Amino acid sequence: MMAEGMLARTMSVLACFTEDEPAVAASGIAERTGIPDSTLYRLLSDLVAEGMLARAPGRTYTIGPRLWELGELSPLSLRLRETALSHMVRLYEATGENVHLAVLDGATPETSAALYVGRVTGTGSIPTLSRMGGRQPLHTTGVGKALLSTRDAEWLERFLAMPLQRETTHSVTDPVALRDEIARARSRGYATTREEMTLGNISVAAPVAAVQGLPPIALGVVVHLDKADVRRLSPLVIQAARELYHDLRNSH
Repeated sequence: MMAEGMLARTMSVLACFTEDEPAVAASGIAERTGIPDSTLYRLLSDLVAEGMLARAPGRTYTIGPRLWELGELSPLSLRLRETALSHMVRLYEATGENVHLAVLDGATPETSAALYVGRVTGTGSIPTLSRMGGRQPLHTTGVGKALLSTRDAEWLERFLAMPLQRETTHSVTDPVALRDEIARARSRGYATTREEMTLGNISVAAPVAAVQGLPPIALGVVVHLDKADVRRLSPLVIQAARELYHDLRNSH
Protein backbone atom coordinates (compact mmCIF):
# COMPACT_ATOMS: atom_id res chain seq x y z
CA MET A 1 0.00 0.00 0.00
CA MET A 2 2.84 2.34 0.85
CA ALA A 3 4.52 1.68 -2.53
CA GLU A 4 1.23 2.30 -4.32
CA GLY A 5 0.75 5.51 -2.37
CA MET A 6 4.26 6.69 -3.24
CA LEU A 7 3.73 5.88 -6.91
CA ALA A 8 0.46 7.81 -6.93
CA ARG A 9 2.16 10.77 -5.27
CA THR A 10 5.04 10.65 -7.74
CA MET A 11 2.63 10.61 -10.68
CA SER A 12 0.68 13.53 -9.22
CA VAL A 13 3.94 15.51 -8.98
CA LEU A 14 4.91 14.71 -12.58
CA ALA A 15 1.42 15.67 -13.76
CA CYS A 16 2.06 19.24 -12.54
CA PHE A 17 4.36 19.90 -15.51
CA THR A 18 2.70 21.01 -18.73
CA GLU A 19 3.58 22.58 -22.05
CA ASP A 20 2.39 25.95 -20.73
CA GLU A 21 4.29 25.55 -17.46
CA PRO A 22 7.37 23.32 -17.88
CA ALA A 23 9.00 24.76 -14.73
CA VAL A 24 7.05 24.71 -11.46
CA ALA A 25 7.97 25.88 -7.96
CA ALA A 26 7.62 23.58 -4.97
CA SER A 27 4.81 25.77 -3.67
CA GLY A 28 2.89 25.29 -6.89
CA ILE A 29 3.42 21.52 -6.75
CA ALA A 30 2.22 21.46 -3.14
CA GLU A 31 -0.89 23.46 -4.01
CA ARG A 32 -1.81 21.18 -6.93
CA THR A 33 -1.05 17.85 -5.28
CA GLY A 34 -2.03 18.49 -1.67
CA ILE A 35 1.03 16.56 -0.49
CA PRO A 36 2.24 17.75 2.97
CA ASP A 37 5.33 19.97 2.77
CA SER A 38 7.68 17.62 4.63
CA THR A 39 6.66 14.64 2.49
CA LEU A 40 6.86 16.68 -0.69
CA TYR A 41 10.34 17.97 0.14
CA ARG A 42 11.65 14.40 0.56
CA LEU A 43 9.89 13.26 -2.60
CA LEU A 44 11.27 16.13 -4.68
CA SER A 45 14.77 15.51 -3.33
CA ASP A 46 14.53 11.83 -4.23
CA LEU A 47 13.23 12.60 -7.73
CA VAL A 48 16.08 15.06 -8.32
CA ALA A 49 18.64 12.53 -7.05
CA GLU A 50 17.29 9.93 -9.50
CA GLY A 51 17.29 12.40 -12.40
CA MET A 52 13.51 12.29 -12.77
CA LEU A 53 13.34 15.99 -11.95
CA ALA A 54 15.93 18.76 -12.20
CA ARG A 55 16.31 22.01 -10.30
CA ALA A 56 15.89 25.14 -12.41
CA PRO A 57 16.34 28.91 -11.92
CA GLY A 58 13.91 30.71 -9.64
CA ARG A 59 13.68 27.77 -7.23
CA THR A 60 11.64 25.79 -9.69
CA TYR A 61 11.76 22.20 -10.94
CA THR A 62 11.63 20.76 -14.45
CA ILE A 63 11.38 17.28 -15.93
CA GLY A 64 14.79 15.63 -15.56
CA PRO A 65 17.09 13.94 -18.10
CA ARG A 66 16.50 10.43 -16.74
CA LEU A 67 12.77 10.67 -17.41
CA TRP A 68 13.50 11.81 -20.97
CA GLU A 69 16.02 8.98 -21.36
CA LEU A 70 13.46 6.40 -20.28
CA GLY A 71 10.83 7.88 -22.58
CA GLU A 72 13.15 7.44 -25.53
CA LEU A 73 13.09 3.68 -24.91
CA SER A 74 9.40 3.54 -25.80
CA PRO A 75 8.49 1.72 -29.04
CA LEU A 76 6.96 5.01 -30.14
CA SER A 77 10.49 6.36 -30.28
CA LEU A 78 12.77 3.39 -30.92
CA ARG A 79 10.58 1.69 -33.49
CA LEU A 80 7.98 4.10 -34.84
CA ARG A 81 9.66 7.50 -34.90
CA GLU A 82 13.06 6.21 -35.98
CA THR A 83 11.49 4.25 -38.85
CA ALA A 84 9.17 7.10 -39.83
CA LEU A 85 11.76 9.86 -39.91
CA SER A 86 13.06 9.19 -43.43
CA HIS A 87 9.49 9.01 -44.78
CA MET A 88 8.59 12.26 -43.03
CA VAL A 89 11.65 14.00 -44.44
CA ARG A 90 10.79 12.86 -47.98
CA LEU A 91 7.23 14.07 -47.53
CA TYR A 92 8.51 17.42 -46.29
CA GLU A 93 10.88 17.70 -49.25
CA ALA A 94 8.00 16.98 -51.64
CA THR A 95 5.64 19.51 -50.05
CA GLY A 96 7.72 22.02 -48.07
CA GLU A 97 5.06 21.84 -45.37
CA ASN A 98 4.70 20.65 -41.77
CA VAL A 99 4.69 16.86 -41.51
CA HIS A 100 3.12 15.25 -38.46
CA LEU A 101 3.22 11.71 -37.10
CA ALA A 102 0.61 10.83 -34.47
CA VAL A 103 -0.82 7.84 -32.66
CA LEU A 104 -4.11 7.18 -30.93
CA ASP A 105 -3.57 7.56 -27.20
CA GLY A 106 -6.12 6.83 -24.50
CA ALA A 107 -7.59 3.93 -22.56
CA THR A 108 -11.15 4.66 -23.71
CA PRO A 109 -12.87 6.61 -26.51
CA GLU A 110 -13.78 9.26 -23.96
CA THR A 111 -10.14 9.88 -22.99
CA SER A 112 -8.49 9.40 -26.37
CA ALA A 113 -6.56 12.04 -28.32
CA ALA A 114 -3.96 12.30 -31.06
CA LEU A 115 -0.51 12.06 -29.46
CA TYR A 116 2.15 13.67 -31.66
CA VAL A 117 5.29 11.53 -31.72
CA GLY A 118 7.09 13.08 -34.71
CA ARG A 119 7.28 16.38 -36.53
CA VAL A 120 9.29 17.77 -39.45
CA THR A 121 9.03 21.45 -40.26
CA GLY A 122 11.01 24.26 -41.89
CA THR A 123 11.32 28.02 -42.04
CA GLY A 124 8.72 28.25 -44.80
CA SER A 125 6.16 26.06 -43.03
CA ILE A 126 3.12 27.67 -41.45
CA PRO A 127 3.17 27.72 -37.61
CA THR A 128 1.04 25.05 -35.94
CA LEU A 129 -0.06 24.22 -32.40
CA SER A 130 1.39 20.72 -32.51
CA ARG A 131 4.59 19.68 -30.75
CA MET A 132 6.39 16.43 -30.06
CA GLY A 133 4.69 14.81 -27.11
CA GLY A 134 1.66 17.09 -27.39
CA ARG A 135 -1.94 15.90 -27.49
CA GLN A 136 -4.61 17.37 -29.78
CA PRO A 137 -8.30 16.54 -30.30
CA LEU A 138 -9.17 13.76 -32.71
CA HIS A 139 -12.12 15.56 -34.35
CA THR A 140 -10.35 18.81 -35.28
CA THR A 141 -7.00 17.58 -36.63
CA GLY A 142 -6.16 15.80 -39.86
CA VAL A 143 -4.21 13.03 -38.15
CA GLY A 144 -6.99 12.78 -35.58
CA LYS A 145 -9.68 12.24 -38.20
CA ALA A 146 -7.45 9.71 -39.96
CA LEU A 147 -7.15 7.86 -36.64
CA LEU A 148 -10.92 7.99 -36.18
CA SER A 149 -11.32 6.32 -39.56
CA THR A 150 -9.55 3.25 -38.14
CA ARG A 151 -12.02 2.76 -35.27
CA ASP A 152 -14.92 0.31 -35.24
CA ALA A 153 -18.60 1.20 -34.90
CA GLU A 154 -18.82 0.60 -31.15
CA TRP A 155 -15.75 2.74 -30.42
CA LEU A 156 -17.05 5.57 -32.61
CA GLU A 157 -20.49 5.38 -31.02
CA ARG A 158 -18.99 6.10 -27.63
CA PHE A 159 -16.72 8.83 -28.98
CA LEU A 160 -19.50 10.62 -30.85
CA ALA A 161 -21.78 10.47 -27.83
CA MET A 162 -19.48 12.91 -26.01
CA PRO A 163 -19.80 16.69 -26.29
CA LEU A 164 -17.05 17.70 -28.73
CA GLN A 165 -15.25 20.98 -28.11
CA ARG A 166 -15.23 23.62 -30.83
CA GLU A 167 -11.66 24.85 -31.38
CA THR A 168 -12.60 27.36 -34.11
CA THR A 169 -15.81 28.47 -35.78
CA HIS A 170 -15.09 25.86 -38.47
CA SER A 171 -14.73 22.87 -36.13
CA VAL A 172 -17.06 19.99 -36.95
CA THR A 173 -18.75 18.97 -33.70
CA ASP A 174 -22.07 17.62 -34.96
CA PRO A 175 -21.98 13.79 -34.63
CA VAL A 176 -23.83 13.20 -37.90
CA ALA A 177 -21.55 15.52 -39.90
CA LEU A 178 -18.43 14.06 -38.28
CA ARG A 179 -19.59 10.51 -38.95
CA ASP A 180 -20.02 11.45 -42.63
CA GLU A 181 -16.48 12.86 -42.73
CA ILE A 182 -15.07 9.69 -41.19
CA ALA A 183 -16.90 7.61 -43.81
CA ARG A 184 -15.45 9.79 -46.59
CA ALA A 185 -11.96 9.41 -45.11
CA ARG A 186 -12.33 5.64 -45.17
CA SER A 187 -13.55 5.56 -48.77
CA ARG A 188 -10.80 7.78 -50.20
CA GLY A 189 -7.94 6.76 -47.89
CA TYR A 190 -7.25 10.16 -46.34
CA ALA A 191 -8.85 12.73 -44.04
CA THR A 192 -8.90 16.51 -44.21
CA THR A 193 -9.58 19.44 -41.92
CA ARG A 194 -10.17 23.00 -43.02
CA GLU A 195 -9.42 25.66 -40.38
CA GLU A 196 -10.85 23.39 -37.70
CA MET A 197 -7.92 23.55 -35.27
CA THR A 198 -6.20 26.74 -36.39
CA LEU A 199 -7.57 29.46 -38.65
CA GLY A 200 -5.79 29.62 -42.01
CA ASN A 201 -4.62 25.98 -41.93
CA ILE A 202 -5.67 22.91 -43.87
CA SER A 203 -4.49 19.41 -43.06
CA VAL A 204 -4.36 16.21 -45.08
CA ALA A 205 -3.62 12.95 -43.29
CA ALA A 206 -3.72 9.21 -43.94
CA PRO A 207 -3.89 6.29 -41.52
CA VAL A 208 -1.08 3.76 -41.47
CA ALA A 209 -2.29 0.15 -41.63
CA ALA A 210 -2.29 -1.63 -38.26
CA VAL A 211 1.14 -2.72 -37.04
CA GLN A 212 1.50 -5.32 -34.29
CA GLY A 213 2.93 -3.87 -31.10
CA LEU A 214 2.08 -0.25 -31.95
CA PRO A 215 -1.06 1.85 -31.44
CA PRO A 216 -3.02 3.17 -34.45
CA ILE A 217 -0.83 5.57 -36.48
CA ALA A 218 -1.52 8.48 -38.83
CA LEU A 219 0.76 10.63 -40.98
CA GLY A 220 -0.21 14.05 -42.31
CA VAL A 221 0.74 17.49 -43.54
CA VAL A 222 -0.52 20.92 -42.51
CA VAL A 223 -0.49 23.72 -45.06
CA HIS A 224 -1.66 27.31 -45.34
CA LEU A 225 -5.12 27.78 -46.79
CA ASP A 226 -3.75 29.78 -49.73
CA LYS A 227 -1.27 27.05 -50.68
CA ALA A 228 -3.50 24.02 -50.14
CA ASP A 229 -3.89 21.65 -53.08
CA VAL A 230 -5.55 18.55 -51.68
CA ARG A 231 -5.51 16.76 -55.04
CA ARG A 232 -1.72 17.04 -55.13
CA LEU A 233 -1.07 16.45 -51.44
CA SER A 234 -3.35 13.48 -50.78
CA PRO A 235 -1.53 10.97 -53.05
CA LEU A 236 1.80 11.98 -51.50
CA VAL A 237 0.50 11.47 -47.97
CA ILE A 238 -1.16 8.15 -48.80
CA GLN A 239 2.02 6.85 -50.46
CA ALA A 240 4.15 7.91 -47.49
CA ALA A 241 1.76 6.11 -45.11
CA ARG A 242 1.93 2.95 -47.21
CA GLU A 243 5.72 3.00 -47.37
CA LEU A 244 5.95 3.59 -43.62
CA TYR A 245 3.68 0.59 -43.00
CA HIS A 246 5.87 -1.57 -45.22
CA ASP A 247 9.02 -0.61 -43.29
CA LEU A 248 7.35 -1.00 -39.88
CA ARG A 249 5.99 -4.44 -40.80
CA ASN A 250 9.48 -5.55 -41.78
CA SER A 251 11.26 -3.94 -38.85
CA HIS A 252 10.48 -6.77 -36.39
